Amino acid sequence: MTHLSTEKIDVMTLWEQAHHPEAGGVVLFSGEVRNNHQGKEVSHLYYEAADQMANKMIAALLDEAKQRWGLQVAIAVHRLGKVSVMETAVVVITAAAHREEAYAANQYIIDRIKHHVPLWKCEHFVDGERAWGGHCSCQQK
Repeated sequence: MTHLSTEKIDVMTLWEQAHHPEAGGVVLFSGEVRNNHQGKEVSHLYYEAADQMANKMIAALLDEAKQRWGLQVAIAVHRLGKVSVMETAVVVITAAAHREEAYAANQYIIDRIKHHVPLWKCEHFVDGERAWGGHCSCQQK
């Protein structure tokens, strides 16, 4: 499975794949492009990645989370290229016997994707400016 997509992410199709008879908790996180950042109006984002490395790292991360939290299902897909406001940039779905494990694993996966996987984003602003940054702006908080 590829964990990177240049096409719009079909969240509902992924959701349908996330159910399992042993899972009592299914958690879906959808990271979406908002229309503002630090007081500036955003027109869209643009994502790039070291594709092969990023795909392998996400696959390994999902395997690790499955083992660590006993997940029945772990799915993650990240967009590449232009992503417009209100579109999904990344989705993570986890399914486990109980909600606690599903939530913990989901947050672990998205945090690791944002901090460790070689993905870069460029924010394009309505005023024509743009700013490249890491995948996560946590360091700016």
